[in-house]
Amino acid sequence: MSFFEFQKKNINFTDEGKGKAIVLLHGFTESSKIWTGFSLKLMKKYRVITIDLPGHGKSDCIGNIHSMEVMADVVFMLLKKLKVGKCLMVGHSMGGYVTLAFAEKYPKMLRGFSLFHSHCFADTLAEQENRNRTIEIVNQDKFSYVAQFIPSLFPVEVHKTFSKQIQQLIQRASKMPKEGVMAALEGMKSRKDQTELLKTTKLPILFIIGLKDSKAPITRIWEMISMAAVSEILILRDCGHMGYIEAPEKTFEALAGFAKNVL
Repeated sequence: MSFFEFQKKNINFTDEGKGKAIVLLHGFTESSKIWTGFSLKLMKKYRVITIDLPGHGKSDCIGNIHSMEVMADVVFMLLKKLKVGKCLMVGHSMGGYVTLAFAEKYPKMLRGFSLFHSHCFADTLAEQENRNRTIEIVNQDKFSYVAQFIPSLFPVEVHKTFSKQIQQLIQRASKMPKEGVMAALEGMKSRKDQTELLKTTKLPILFIIGLKDSKAPITRIWEMISMAAVSEILILRDCGHMGYIEAPEKTFEALAGFAKNVL
């Protein structure tokens, strides 16, 4: 565990292994700890960098709104500090939104990227209104929100199977300051649509998709995956939003294979 400063705030990161770099970005209310299992395997061949995005894990909040572009800047500054020239970037959920912002701002630093249960679309007006309601709920009672939100990331039929992991995620998310939760919600609410980026980038993309993912616009996922010029796709029929827990072997195999192809 190490820290660097961004706008006079502490940002937590890890940097392990040697070789070509893979950067792993976590999702909303998560932390870099979600990648522990993947990192231990990947670092045998690669340099693996993880980061607690602002307001998450052990990283400080840096403002009232953590836009995807600001979080991409945090990642960029870390990679410059670590003297990383090019990397493969993997983003789970919100981390995928940050990855897209990074790909738009700093494309020359990427060899490819993965949208891991993530997508390129902006919030609809209805989704923005729902974010506003959620922000009000978090401001009043963060724990109750987290206790309801985390289980919703998994299909109902697997709640019992993954009860231990769900409780662990709730416990970790409960330690986040409500300001961090709210700043991330504000950032996701205002994020831009990145369909044009997917249509124009020549970077290879790995899409990991769960057909039971309640947090992704499944009806538009097929549209998204057809945009990329070069892509690999893993479709998990019985998986929700948390493939690194629900299908760790399959998702790791897809990621490791993609890394071998692009690095």
